[in-house]
Amino acid sequence: MSDEAQRCDIWLFRARLFKPRALATAFIESGKMRINRTGRVERLKKPSGLVRPGDRLIYTRDQRLMTIEILALGDRRGPASEAQTLYRLADETED
Repeated sequence: MSDEAQRCDIWLFRARLFKPRALATAFIESGKMRINRTGRVERLKKPSGLVRPGDRLIYTRDQRLMTIEILALGDRRGPASEAQTLYRLADETED
């Protein structure tokens, strides 16, 4: 696994999963975001929590459970086609 890491709120913003970064920050602070790293699931408590490629983010959005596997870290908030290369929707039946 790579030693590279990025703040979770910045990654969510650059991956275009939240429009303003402030919304990503508020969502994490509300306690609704969990991270699965090496099989251990824990609640993210701060937007400054670090994410790395290979981590999975788990949260509910619009009554739907989302599991996002982080594939890469973003250098910028680029176009949607670029943002979609940063993650993939993970199937809960995997593992």
